[in-house]
Amino acid sequence: MSGNNDYKSAKSVYDFVAKNIKGQDVALENYKDHVLLIVNVASQCGLAATNDKELNELHDKYAESKGLRILAFPCNQFNGQEPGDSEEICSLAARKNLKYEMFEKVDVNGDAAHPLWKYLKKEKGGTLGSFIKWNYTKFVVDKQGKVVERHGPNVDPSKLAEKLDKYF
Repeated sequence: MSGNNDYKSAKSVYDFVAKNIKGQDVALENYKDHVLLIVNVASQCGLAATNDKELNELHDKYAESKGLRILAFPCNQFNGQEPGDSEEICSLAARKNLKYEMFEKVDVNGDAAHPLWKYLKKEKGGTLGSFIKWNYTKFVVDKQGKVVERHGPNVDPSKLAEKLDKYF
């Protein structure tokens, strides 16, 4: 597992490393001075069509002009809705023309959760507990690497445009 295993001592998301969909380590400090939207995704989830489309739209609107980076982490913990391996996920993302950055499949809950996700939940707990309740939970991270907002799966990405504006 890559990343800062001691998520409790992390000062920002920049203290973590995650593997991209090709299996390469990516230091999140590479995203300094960018607003991040970190999302757990699942291709077979009923929310996928709307979220994929709207995440692409956010990417189109803000990636070049404002420096938004969308980091998508496939996860199979919710009804087995992301069963594919990295190659299958990458192929599907290409067919859907997904433009945002895809990482390797991770657990977002439990002892085996990626340290980044443990940190995100620690920084912004949920309404009924800090655990991730479903696919497409979204975390907004400011340009200093601080987790500033958490949005549930029921919040469509298009609704985040106005909220993101204040962090650019």
